[in-house]
Amino acid sequence: MQVVAAIYRLAISLWLGGAALFTFVLTPILFRSESRDVAGRIVGLFFPGYFRWGVACGVIAIICRVVMAGKGTVPAAVIIAVMLTLSSIQAFYIEPKAAEIKKQIPSFETTPKEDPMRRQFSKLHGVSAVCNLSVIAGGVVLVILL
Repeated sequence: MQVVAAIYRLAISLWLGGAALFTFVLTPILFRSESRDVAGRIVGLFFPGYFRWGVACGVIAIICRVVMAGKGTVPAAVIIAVMLTLSSIQAFYIEPKAAEIKKQIPSFETTPKEDPMRRQFSKLHGVSAVCNLSVIAGGVVLVILL
C-alpha cells in the first residue's frame, strides 16, 4: 500500500508541478522574449502533450486514490475527477478546436481583435485558462490534503 501512496503523491506532484511550471514560468518567458506569433506557435506545439500529461497523471492519481481507500478518499477523488474532467476537455476538445482556428489566423500581431476567428480563439483561450487555473487550484488542495 505504501507503493500506491507514493505513486499517488508522485502523480499529483508531477501534475501540479508541470502545470505550475508551464503556466507561471515557461509561457510568460516565451511571450516576453519572442513575438506573439512565435511564442504562440511554440506553446501550441507543447499543448497536446501538456494536456495529455495532465490526463495521464489524473488517471493514475484517481486509480491510486480509490485503491488506497480510507480517510479523505471521497473528497480527494471528487477533486481529482473534476481536475481530470477539465484536463480531458482541454486535451480532447479545446486544444484541437483552438489549433484549427489558429491555422485560420495569419498573424495575431496583425489580425484585428474584432476578427471573428480571433474572437473565437480568444473565447476558447479564456475557457482553457479558467480550466487550467482550476486544475492548479485543485492540485494545491490535494497537496494540502496529503
